[in-house]
Amino acid sequence: VQLQASGGGLVQAGGSLRLSCAASGRTSNYYVLGWFRQAQGKEREFVAAIRSSAGDTYYSDSVKNRFTISRDSAKKAVYLQMNSLKPEDTAVYYCAFHPRMIVVSGVGNSDVYNYWGQGTLVTVSS
Repeated sequence: VQLQASGGGLVQAGGSLRLSCAASGRTSNYYVLGWFRQAQGKEREFVAAIRSSAGDTYYSDSVKNRFTISRDSAKKAVYLQMNSLKPEDTAVYYCAFHPRMIVVSGVGNSDVYNYWGQGTLVTVSS
């Protein structure tokens, strides 16, 4: 499975960006797609995830009510709509893929995900 992420860039605080990530290769219909981010000098952190079967979504507290994760099952793609961006959202954003269902408690654990995209840089200026 390969992941291709896109959509990063430079935006002013309060602005919006939409990240995209498409998974290619043979996969089942049950999988989890997630977004993580890593700011310079910090550890990678969970942002959001979506499980394919029911489309249930999960968010970190820091992005809840500002970011929205969605999916296109036919394309095996996941999107992250980021609104009301803050300078502290500046980071490299990575999409991640797990090829089976995982329990809800595991969606925010980066160790669970088997495949990772190359990362796309989001810079929010103040």
